Amino acid sequence: MASVTSLSDSVQQRLASALSATLPEAAGADPLLRRSDRADFQANGILALAKKAKANPRELAARVVAQVATGDVIADLEVSGPGFLNVTVADRAITGNLAARYADDTGRLGVPFAADPGTTVIDYAQPNVAKEMHVGHLRSAVIGDSVVQLLEFTGESVVRRHHIGDWGTQFGMLIQYLDEHPHELDHKDAQVTGEEAMSNLDRLYKAARRLFDSDEEFKTRARRRVVDLQAGDEHTLAMWQRFVDESKIYFFSVFEKLDMEIRDADIVGESGYNDMLAETCRLLEEKGVAVRSEGALCVFFDDVKGPDGKPVPLIVQKSDGGYGYAATDLSAIRDRVFNLKADTLLYVVDARQSLHFKMVFETARRAGWLNEDVKALQLAFGTVLGKDGKPFKTREGETVRLVDLLDEAVDRASAVVREKAQDLSEEEITERGAQVGIGAVKYADLSTSANRDYKFDLDQMVSLNGDTSVYLQYAYARIRSILRKAGETRPVAHPELALTDAERALGLHADAFAETVAEAASEYAPHKLTAYLYQLASLYTSFYDKCPVLKAESPEQVENRLFLCDVTARTLHRGMALLGIRTPEKL
Repeated sequence: MASVTSLSDSVQQRLASALSATLPEAAGADPLLRRSDRADFQANGILALAKKAKANPRELAARVVAQVATGDVIADLEVSGPGFLNVTVADRAITGNLAARYADDTGRLGVPFAADPGTTVIDYAQPNVAKEMHVGHLRSAVIGDSVVQLLEFTGESVVRRHHIGDWGTQFGMLIQYLDEHPHELDHKDAQVTGEEAMSNLDRLYKAARRLFDSDEEFKTRARRRVVDLQAGDEHTLAMWQRFVDESKIYFFSVFEKLDMEIRDADIVGESGYNDMLAETCRLLEEKGVAVRSEGALCVFFDDVKGPDGKPVPLIVQKSDGGYGYAATDLSAIRDRVFNLKADTLLYVVDARQSLHFKMVFETARRAGWLNEDVKALQLAFGTVLGKDGKPFKTREGETVRLVDLLDEAVDRASAVVREKAQDLSEEEITERGAQVGIGAVKYADLSTSANRDYKFDLDQMVSLNGDTSVYLQYAYARIRSILRKAGETRPVAHPELALTDAERALGLHADAFAETVAEAASEYAPHKLTAYLYQLASLYTSFYDKCPVLKAESPEQVENRLFLCDVTARTLHRGMALLGIRTPEKL
């Protein structure tokens, strides 16, 4: 596949060459090109260069203009204001560039791979064994999945890790109860739904908790069981595995509903690092990174102090010999750096865990496991809020079950699809309802910058107006409908045709897909892609309103407009897929 140089890069290269020809000491300087409402692009870099060279900026700008050959890419170049350059791109270049993207038969639309890809381990979608997934689990899964798609699309090697909560003292109580009531997790049928698996686990958890709180002898047996679990007792581990397996039936059903691929091999929970914990502690102590304090193994930091002004350490091993989250997280870093050979570790975790990860990463740096070549960062995300702007809860003040939330989104979306559907069967309405509902939830999450909180408002999410995935899905379906109506007439690019303002605006924006993807991937910022796609759909709506497609003035113009439609559809389809959202052919 040949990657296509975007128009902004072509213009940038021509201006940079003209700059260094005019002012040799400015070789390699950035012309600072950006989109503009005064022209197609504006270059602002000359002001700073003129100041440095003690030259008049307008005169310097005029000399640069004289060095630029207009024609194939740049149609017009003029000096404006104190020394800006306004650039108008040739219509032929816009259509020609899009034609090159359209001809890419790999479906990449001419988007190049990153110049220097590495290996990223991304830790996301981390539910807990034997516990229901709630609305708080939504963001890690949705943001993580989109970042995986973006990175893989740019050529990065991505290792997915789901660090599930599958270890700890609570399992003593659960295992002991199951041992005394061995049939509690038996399945009557071969096929168990996720909902049934969760209800089995929930029932068992509540019964075990009641007994633990009311019966001192059971409590003692349960605590002994934790010791057996940590010592690797075979029978105890087999019972523990039953909880993990039952939970996975439930997890996979939720991720399937989210239309998200989670592979069993990528689920490496807290238990996956048990064998490394003692060695992690030994290495930290030998290197002097961690020290014993009141019997516990701790790492101290100058800038982390409690309300009393005393330092708050990261506790790697407790005074009773037990290991905390820090030991597991540090062992996971060792595994990811030395076994998986990652150069980037990315953690999609709630912002409320920021201090913990800051301390863990700093500890790993002091130990030499993270360095200039290997970086770790937390992609911290904000909270999901209700319409009232407070953390999202049910009327009874309970945490909202993720399954309930997704089901309601699908119900709402199905009603919208049914209302608009003209020639869809009942089966198609059900399928589209799921694609529109789940798309709406994902898009609302991804269109907010990850570190900000966002309001979960289903009415807004499934609205056909405004910045929603439904708006984008309908724009895509509308284009597919036009292409079907065109019958024998094929989309063909005609670079010789002059373009209207609406065609130019759409074409220039469609061409910017490659640089948007590169930026969204390198900054782990799916919201930059959602903003781009929303604008693409809006520019398409404007083009559709102003430019008749099938009734254009000449056969060539019909073909060229069908071509613009198809390029837009392919860009929407590819972009939405990078967000994990389906684009139905008909709505």
